[in-house]
Amino acid sequence: MATKKQRYMISVNDDMFNEIENFRFENRFSTRSEATTELIRLGLEQLKKKRSDNIPSGGGIN
Repeated sequence: MATKKQRYMISVNDDMFNEIENFRFENRFSTRSEATTELIRLGLEQLKKKRSDNIPSGGGIN
């Protein structure tokens, strides 16, 4: 089945690979790709939250 999603390959060390696999099985993702995508999504959400938490009250540029 063809997909319209972008594809790319990454390389990780053994420790990170094992962490991804643990996350995959603990959260019952059927593929490593799904688990990795979810980890990226969670990380991006945290970055956005961190950025918004650092905006001074008033939110304007001085």
